[in-house]
Amino acid sequence: MTRYSALALLRAGFTGQRHWPRAWRDPAPKKHYDVVVIGGGGHGLSTAYYLAKVHGMKSIAVLEKGWIGGGNTGRNTTIVRSNYRQPALHNLFDFALTLWEGMSDELNYNVMFSPRGALFLGHSDSDMTRLAERGDALRCAGIDAELLTRDQVHKIVPLLDMSPDARFPVHGGLTQRRGGTARHDAVAWGYARAADSLGVDVIQNCEVTDLVMAGGRITGVETSRGAIGAGRVGICVAGNSGPVAALAGIKLPIEAQTLQAFVTEPVKPMIDTVIMSQSLHCYISQSDKGGIVLGGDPDQFPSYAQRGLPARIEKAAAEAIALVPALSRLRMVRCWSGTTDMSFDGSPIISALPVDGLYLNGGWCYGGFKATPGSGWCYAHLLATGEPHPLAAPFSFDRFARGATIDEAGVGFMPQLR
Repeated sequence: MTRYSALALLRAGFTGQRHWPRAWRDPAPKKHYDVVVIGGGGHGLSTAYYLAKVHGMKSIAVLEKGWIGGGNTGRNTTIVRSNYRQPALHNLFDFALTLWEGMSDELNYNVMFSPRGALFLGHSDSDMTRLAERGDALRCAGIDAELLTRDQVHKIVPLLDMSPDARFPVHGGLTQRRGGTARHDAVAWGYARAADSLGVDVIQNCEVTDLVMAGGRITGVETSRGAIGAGRVGICVAGNSGPVAALAGIKLPIEAQTLQAFVTEPVKPMIDTVIMSQSLHCYISQSDKGGIVLGGDPDQFPSYAQRGLPARIEKAAAEAIALVPALSRLRMVRCWSGTTDMSFDGSPIISALPVDGLYLNGGWCYGGFKATPGSGWCYAHLLATGEPHPLAAPFSFDRFARGATIDEAGVGFMPQLR
């Protein structure tokens, strides 16, 4: 890894880093690739990296319509955990969590993974029953989960409102101590640089405008930078999965919604774990720069806008302040919104599509970031071999037609309750 002296860093600050080498190349598109991955977010880049690293493929392109880190990868709240109850989900996410633990060494790039713990709060007896059931399912699978009493939760987060008249009384919680956070854009940059070093063409400002097919098979893509032939094409575009699949005449069981988050001014350390709620869709953590990161429900209506509603911000802020009253003293610095692709059972799709040579990685709702390395690993296996990875086999496209949905909340298309 290149090291810079303090003087070199100071000089770079005044020169605009003009003498710094590129982290990855800026290649022109070739006429043909064995695999084209549409989407240069964390999932697309990790897929390309594992195609090259694990499967030894040499002719790979990642096509990104904007810039690396400019999509959902840079528009989330960076939470990493694997404490889902459904076996298909917790097996996939826990595999991802093991990859998170060694990712900085693997990529030779600090993704700032911080295993500070992921704590679900229980606000009622029924909440605690559900948390106990989830914890039992996780421990039976060998995944860490610890049910906490009210006093144990208070010891971990002393600033929680534990008073008898609290709006959301805390009865206890469930924690996964291996969970935590990571730096979202560093993940994209790390995978982009690592994939580029293995010969992957990471092509920015290259929007896919059509899918080219012949004889019922995908043969390439039309882009804003010309036609590109491909042996196989992987769609990996998060909230734009529906429009891209529609280019091949495929309607996905997915609805795009916007999901907002915001961050406060930086303060000294006050919350050293990720706080979530069993009954509220509210999550709170503190970034490495000191800002308190907050988020809540998606907007719950179809939209492709990367902006959100003030009402959602107000709701998330009100819930967070009710849980941690000290947050009321802080000023909000900025807010942002990502476009999420909400599947009808709240679980992802990692699967071949009804067009030969065309594949989909999408439908992650608002859980995509935490799955990044595991998703890329499994999707690379599918694109390289044509067969689903065992961890991803339950997440097939046809499961909805077969009635084999993977519904964590047991409520159908209401992922906000997850």
